[in-house]
Amino acid sequence: MTVKATVFVRLKTEVLDPQGEAVRKALAHMGVEGVRGVRIGRLVELELDDVDVEEARRKLARAADELLANPVMEDYEVVVGSR
Repeated sequence: MTVKATVFVRLKTEVLDPQGEAVRKALAHMGVEGVRGVRIGRLVELELDDVDVEEARRKLARAADELLANPVMEDYEVVVGSR
């Protein structure tokens, strides 16, 4: 079975996000009013073959801890679902 997974990586709320602030200001200049805050993150999409969903979740959490996210500055969320 092929399993699709997504790892969302975001800056922790206490970490300043200058890229998000730049986007917020640009949106205001474009006439998009009322945007109070913008946080920029990234996502990693993966397709895994012949793996158990819980096993995939554990492996990807480890990968996020060790490779995909900086645990000092970033939080992550692993979402695994069948295709």
